[in-house]
Amino acid sequence: MRTEITVVTYQLHDLLEYINWIYFFHAWGFQPRFAAIAHIHGCDACRASWLAGFPEGERAKAAEAMQLHKEAMRMLNELDGKYHVYAIFRLMEANSDGDDLILEGIRFPLLRQQTRVHPDDPFLCLSDFVRPLSSGITDTVGAFATTVDEAMEDGYAYDDYKHLLVKTLCERLAEAAAEKVHETIRKEVWEYAKDEKLTKEELLNEDYQGIRPAVGYPSLPDISVSFLLDSLLDMGRIGIRLTENGMMQPHASVCGLMFAHPASRYFSVGKIDEEQLLDYARRRGVSPDKIRKYLTANLQ
Repeated sequence: MRTEITVVTYQLHDLLEYINWIYFFHAWGFQPRFAAIAHIHGCDACRASWLAGFPEGERAKAAEAMQLHKEAMRMLNELDGKYHVYAIFRLMEANSDGDDLILEGIRFPLLRQQTRVHPDDPFLCLSDFVRPLSSGITDTVGAFATTVDEAMEDGYAYDDYKHLLVKTLCERLAEAAAEKVHETIRKEVWEYAKDEKLTKEELLNEDYQGIRPAVGYPSLPDISVSFLLDSLLDMGRIGIRLTENGMMQPHASVCGLMFAHPASRYFSVGKIDEEQLLDYARRRGVSPDKIRKYLTANLQ
């Protein structure tokens, strides 16, 4: 299956229910249980009841979480209508060739796990979830990117606290846009899950078929593949720029691939040895020393 490159523009209020507040609160040093305030009715009685549910020694921290969420929602309301969040995506004809993907004729090298979590686990590579070229059957892989208005990310520069708050919210909004556009693609574009009916909790727990590994994450650790994705997506259409090292600007941006195979799952490439690094550099057409810079955390 193939689609044209598609751009989607979101209002902030379109994304509120797709925000994973656990990661927002984690960025502010709160444990996951405090994120439940985001799902509590805003009336005084409900908030007081939620607060009373904590042991006395944790109530001060819970009250801080409550205030932080209140200020975050107030800021989102201030920004809504002034700024937007953007997504870009396409579905591409694809096949695998060993540890490479071939996307619209472009070779996209990947890395394979070298260590198992459990003794019987396979050594996974993202290419395992795509039909091999030798099958003679064309498969489909998606590519996506999301970002925010850069002026929103740079806002409140006069106030350190508000500036940090808006940056944290922008990161969550970019991730929320990725979640929402992925849902739309599964149900309405790719249509392999058109009957999917998930609660928002199930959605944020990723209880759906398929995966959406982002560049820089454990199964796709080499951030320089952003350049390959840019050649497939033209991320500049939504305002994303790549630095010399492949970092995305605005900072609150996400890009990655989408797989629909029912057995597809997230995994960590983990540590790789020198032999695999040299093979990967050869397949990327990049010097081993340059690849080492991108994969420092993965080197044995």
